[in-house]
Amino acid sequence: MKTSDIFLGTAAGAAAGLLVKEIYSRQDAKYAAERVLKDVKNAFKAEGPIDGSWIVMNPEPYKQYAVETDVYRGGITRHSDGELEQFEFLADAYTGAVLNVKKV
Repeated sequence: MKTSDIFLGTAAGAAAGLLVKEIYSRQDAKYAAERVLKDVKNAFKAEGPIDGSWIVMNPEPYKQYAVETDVYRGGITRHSDGELEQFEFLADAYTGAVLNVKKV
């Protein structure tokens, strides 16, 4: 075997390994909790000012019917018509999509 053949084989193996690692890491990548909270706050700000917000940084398992995923749980507080309103939301940890919002 030539040295160049060994080098090419090693380089091809390393490139394949990096490709597999990248594909695997993208499948398991979660949306940042801070980004989810920022998106939800911006949606609420479109209707008026908010007073406070929170989000649990660690995703928790969630199942609705046959669908299972990990979710972030958070909340928004605002004043509307002189009353304090509180909302809780669930957002998919992989896509950042809001799954549910309820007034508490």
